Amino acid sequence: MTHRVTPAMLARLRLSSQSLVGSSFAGPVEVVRWMTAMQGQDLPGALWSVGLRALGTRRSDVQAALDAGEIVRSWPMRGTLHLTAAEDLGWIMALTSTRMLAGMAGRHRQLEITTADIDAARDVAVTLLAADNASASRDELLTAFRAAGQATENQRGIHLLWLLSLTGMLVQGPSDGNAQRFVLMDRWIRSPRSMDRDEALAELVLRYMRSHGPATLKDFCWWTKLTLKDARTGLQQVQSRLLELQVDGTMYWMSRETADLLTWRDLDPGKQLPGSRSVLLLPGFDEFLLGYTDRSAALPPEYAALTVPGNNGMFKATILARGEVVGTWRRKQNTTANARPGAAVVEPVPFVALTPAQQRGFAKAAEVYAAFLAPASV
Repeated sequence: MTHRVTPAMLARLRLSSQSLVGSSFAGPVEVVRWMTAMQGQDLPGALWSVGLRALGTRRSDVQAALDAGEIVRSWPMRGTLHLTAAEDLGWIMALTSTRMLAGMAGRHRQLEITTADIDAARDVAVTLLAADNASASRDELLTAFRAAGQATENQRGIHLLWLLSLTGMLVQGPSDGNAQRFVLMDRWIRSPRSMDRDEALAELVLRYMRSHGPATLKDFCWWTKLTLKDARTGLQQVQSRLLELQVDGTMYWMSRETADLLTWRDLDPGKQLPGSRSVLLLPGFDEFLLGYTDRSAALPPEYAALTVPGNNGMFKATILARGEVVGTWRRKQNTTANARPGAAVVEPVPFVALTPAQQRGFAKAAEVYAAFLAPASV
């Protein structure tokens, strides 16, 4: 495809592919299945990431999908917690786990975790979770590890849980306050998908490019930590189902539906891309920023340090206007006399003064967030 595409246009095309504008999803499972994997180390933020993409969805709806085992939370990529549709977790980890395990081998030697230790921890977990519908909190599992002679300090216990999850034994299941309890994966996920490696590579490349495009193979490799060879193997099989876009000598891939937005704009130069008037409140680790190795299309370099202070990997919640980060926001507890329990006040921290239209958009986005947080009975 040949189009004159600016970084701002790239960002607005991604608003559409990521279903942040124009979403037709009816509920949380559809959203997570479309996105394939959504960064999830901050659970409240991850729930809001899902809610943003399915209008009318409440936090309780997303939580219910987790509690029902329709959506699961584990470590399928980059050693970081993500949400996936339950049936997708196993085949994604089959692609990514070998490289994750290799990348942590040195740390596990420091922690003196051997194959025998992993087997011992596995036996403890199986015994603890043997009963039907059994689950255990992280602390309960760590206590059981210590009782069996496995040290858990210096994050050794957390790494044992990570290893048992990465090898397909444990997964996080039902809610436990603001956390989740662990369950046996083969009991919790009843209908896992299975496919050979090349088929799985093709599936992952296709779904990433459809839900995150326009994106590059470099973006995909960063997102998954798979090799460029793997990425090319997958792309070769699905290339005919995607369209390419060259921007300043860099090749991007996207779905035909996303590419059509550019075609319509070419036919009518006055037509704006979806999201050209949008104001959204993103949680700190939303895929719109975290899903790419190069985030400059949406995050101007001069604002990067304000969004990720100290470049420490901790992303603040952001205000997104027209697909570009224009500030951060924070939630404050509503202490007014007539406030509902748990109601929130959303406070903007703009990098520059918001325009009147952006102020109105922020207020509307804050209302959407408040509705998401509202109890189901309201």
